[in-house]
Amino acid sequence: MHVILLERIPKLGQMGETVRVRDGFARNFLLPQGKALRANADNRKRFERERVQLEARNLERRQEAEQVGQTLDTKIFVAIRQAGETGQLYGSVSTRDISELLAENGFSVGRNQVELNQPIKALGMHPVSIRLHPEVAVTVTLNVARSQEEAERQSRGEDVLAREEFFTFEEEEEDEEGETMAEESAEGDTSDEQLA
Repeated sequence: MHVILLERIPKLGQMGETVRVRDGFARNFLLPQGKALRANADNRKRFERERVQLEARNLERRQEAEQVGQTLDTKIFVAIRQAGETGQLYGSVSTRDISELLAENGFSVGRNQVELNQPIKALGMHPVSIRLHPEVAVTVTLNVARSQEEAERQSRGEDVLAREEFFTFEEEEEDEEGETMAEESAEGDTSDEQLA
């Protein structure tokens, strides 16, 4: 199906372009949300009549998104989750969780504006892209930790999964010939094997 875009759609086209898309994408997403019109002569005339208003509305939305983006860009948000000793989460952090976390901190962001290729399933600092407008995207950092104290340690750059293990090595005593007791026992084992 050919449609006329009423706004810029990432990876598809600019406002006013006529593009070919799959029928389901047009019927289920573009047309119901007012992002496009079916490409025909009447709709082309309608778009040309309304082009100035559409561009003004797009500019206004973009300016609002840029203002929000300036306050949101490079912020760090903390998500407390349960995880195992290896840092693997028992669940995952999805786009819905991130949008709810942003809403708790005073930013109204829909889950469809959060861009995650796959859910977050491990502890650590994760960069997350937020698309506030088709032309405005910002990056926030999501600090996923087991506790608030662990989140603070992670934000300072500490590796919370590294365990400090102290090994004590016992010094081996040397006999008169200068060989260690461990070497003698190894030699003794081979001689026993040769006898058998």
